[in-house]
Amino acid sequence: MRRTSGRGPRAGVVLPIRSFLLGKARLASVLDDDARADLGRRLAARVVDVAGELPVVVVTSAPEVDAWASARGCAVLGDPGSLDGAAGRGVEHLRSSGVTRALVVHADLARARSFDRLLDDGDRPVVGLVPCHRDDGTNVLSLPATAPFRFAYGPGSFRRHAAEARRLGLAVRVVRDPDLAFDVDLPDDLAALERPG
Repeated sequence: MRRTSGRGPRAGVVLPIRSFLLGKARLASVLDDDARADLGRRLAARVVDVAGELPVVVVTSAPEVDAWASARGCAVLGDPGSLDGAAGRGVEHLRSSGVTRALVVHADLARARSFDRLLDDGDRPVVGLVPCHRDDGTNVLSLPATAPFRFAYGPGSFRRHAAEARRLGLAVRVVRDPDLAFDVDLPDDLAALERPG
């Protein structure tokens, strides 16, 4: 198990990964199965590396992801069948292990460098949201681990998650971070990632 530093309220990362391959199905027109699986693995590894000493729990039912995550020192939980369910299960696991702030992070953040701006809220009643570069999805969601938050991933999730935080009486902090906002979902994203500079 990855260790946490001793300073401040503890935080952890939930990383839902249905499969290295299936998660990149929209790239099938430009990458074959092996290339998509390799890309999925590399992007997920970047997110785990960025997490540093934070505990990471991977939620998956794919044997290859389970083996990879275990080898990386991550906790592994079974995927309940939906991204919303996976996020909830991961947060529940972190809460039960004493973590006070949970970050639910997409596994395809090719330019992620740091989660520090999402950790600033500690155990305060604040939900931090990083919208995707299309200002539609939620690439990173940071919340108090004890919050009875109802996740609502899919198109338009950024606005739904902000509304859910307000419903619970939690403050909303939108973090505009171009590195965390960039995810690789479509061929255009892959082309942008491969362009020099």
